[in-house]
Amino acid sequence: MSRRRAMAILALLAVPVLLAVAVTAVIEKFPGALLPVGCVVLAAASGWYGLLRRGPARTFGAAGAVIALALGTVLLFIDGLALEAVLILGGLALLVACARSALQIHVALPSVAAPRHPVLFYNPKSGGGKATRFSLDREAADRGIEPIELGPTDDLEKLVRDAVSAGADGLAMAGGDGSQAVVAAIASELDLPYACVPAGTRNHFALDLGVDRDDVVGALDAFVDGGERRVDLARVNGRVFVNNVSLGLYAEAVQRPGYRDAKIRTLLDMVPDVMGPGSEQPSLSWSDPRGHQHHSGAAILVSNNQYRLGRAVGSGTRPKIDDGRLGITVVSRSGGHRSAGVRERPWREWSVRAFEVDSPSQVAAGIDGEAAMLTPPLRFEILPRVLRVRIARTHPGASPSAGVPDGAWDTARALIRIAAGHETADPVPDAAFDNQSTNEREGRQDGHL
Repeated sequence: MSRRRAMAILALLAVPVLLAVAVTAVIEKFPGALLPVGCVVLAAASGWYGLLRRGPARTFGAAGAVIALALGTVLLFIDGLALEAVLILGGLALLVACARSALQIHVALPSVAAPRHPVLFYNPKSGGGKATRFSLDREAADRGIEPIELGPTDDLEKLVRDAVSAGADGLAMAGGDGSQAVVAAIASELDLPYACVPAGTRNHFALDLGVDRDDVVGALDAFVDGGERRVDLARVNGRVFVNNVSLGLYAEAVQRPGYRDAKIRTLLDMVPDVMGPGSEQPSLSWSDPRGHQHHSGAAILVSNNQYRLGRAVGSGTRPKIDDGRLGITVVSRSGGHRSAGVRERPWREWSVRAFEVDSPSQVAAGIDGEAAMLTPPLRFEILPRVLRVRIARTHPGASPSAGVPDGAWDTARALIRIAAGHETADPVPDAAFDNQSTNEREGRQDGHL
């Protein structure tokens, strides 16, 4: 029995067990079993109230959330539901993990000749020093890849162009996504093969390309016997990005001096300024898919292909990175407001080939996680399949969500097919990434997360 089939069977078996435990607990302990659920809802509401405020109000909200959760925990023990709660939470975690494993695909990428003079650029400080810890310079040299270290004062773009002038015919980058964008942009411009080595902190681009983030050294094999696929890049006002550009809440946070040392605290401090009562949202003008003009947004995320958000499996990743469309996600304060006679929703997302944001002043932005100030208007565009990406044979070659259908029922049917032994062999790239029909992609203009 294959791993995928075993994981699908486990995921499907977890569903009736979870339902049985939950229904039995509710029936035997009704209505007391509903009280802990009410405490969780109360904790969420109290926490959100505090998050949007400062000073005593924030303390009050945080204290209310802690008290509500503590009360809910006590009620579970009083009613004898602690074991059932642990079983349900553990079962849900098992269900999601098994479904994710079952739906993870491995793409059979076309074979290509290895470059004769590949070069690896690496940042020794990125990702807490991963390049040094894994001896990437030595590992690269052992594979016939020339390692070039990026120093604190070095200009990465100049280093790359100098290496190309010296004969480099393959470019790899071991560092954060901002550095990946610089090397990827030059590789696409010169039509050279590119490899992403996950030596950064989060390695979002590597994840969506299908590079195994836990196999830093193995990623170098992309230039030994790896396969190749073409993916999109995106650009804002001439600057290439591989993941996304954030405007609003996150963008304002990354501008602050203490962000790198205390990211979560800085973001929490920013929330009341952008989304709290009486706050002024950034003055950003943009048009929705229906042509209605809007003039604010607590946060706008423009991404190189659409992210899958709000899903149990594959959330926060891009099922496709060769779809030829920008992903747009706009967050407004809860309840929104009327603009051009249309009531704004708190969350909305859609995809387009080009997008423009205007403002009366310079706009703070987070470009692949790095702080920047952009001169309006901000013109975003997709660059379809301009980047030749090499990926090691042992790596998936596809995003974790590439094989996950869009919808709970479709996901369940896919798990049933795999459990029944109808899983397919490694797909070719185009088929593997075609989770949605063209009509669905063009027609899904505006929706909730």
